Amino acid sequence: MKTVLLTGFEPFNKEPINPAWETVRALDGWQGGAGDEAFRVVARQLPCVFGAANAAMSALLDEVRPVLVIAVGQAGGRVDLTVERVAINVDDAPIKDNAEQQLVDAPIVPGGPAAYFSTLPIKAVVAALRAAGLPASVSQTAGTFVCNHVFYGLMHALADRAGVRGGFIHIPYLPEQAARHPGMASMSLAQMIEGLRIAVQTSLAVSRDTSVAAGATH
Repeated sequence: MKTVLLTGFEPFNKEPINPAWETVRALDGWQGGAGDEAFRVVARQLPCVFGAANAAMSALLDEVRPVLVIAVGQAGGRVDLTVERVAINVDDAPIKDNAEQQLVDAPIVPGGPAAYFSTLPIKAVVAALRAAGLPASVSQTAGTFVCNHVFYGLMHALADRAGVRGGFIHIPYLPEQAARHPGMASMSLAQMIEGLRIAVQTSLAVSRDTSVAAGATH
């Protein structure tokens, strides 16, 4: 049976909850498919801490030996499920992490490539999410905080692991979070869980991404 690793972060920036963790932990132990396509999901929490998050991810890759990894993070202010295209090799934190670190213009991997692209079928995932009635889009930036840090670290680790696909998805605030941030968008936990189910199933089923426009001018 194939193993799918889903990760979500602990709460950060004074939020009492992190929708990323609430979403992925709801799918821990989920099994699907049949025969050679059977899979099970393992969900794990990552610290919202530079360095420690990537160390935890590396340990999980060795422990779980997944064929697919989707890291999930909170992006308060975004209006939909955003499937990230690219991770860049820089930490430039607008706020402190949970260890009170605020890295500025620091490489994630000194001497590493400037960027890595997701190996998920990102446009097929977005199309499947939209077909299910869930707002979704391709994102051209994962930011420069711990989410991008983990996304880059994951793809750097997977560069030496043949046959393992990986990527990152950002999700909006939960309604109870948006209630504390007037004007911010939100999405229900049930919708985000269903969206991640679809992302997993699509990523396992689609070997070659669809070719449709999903670029941006800003």
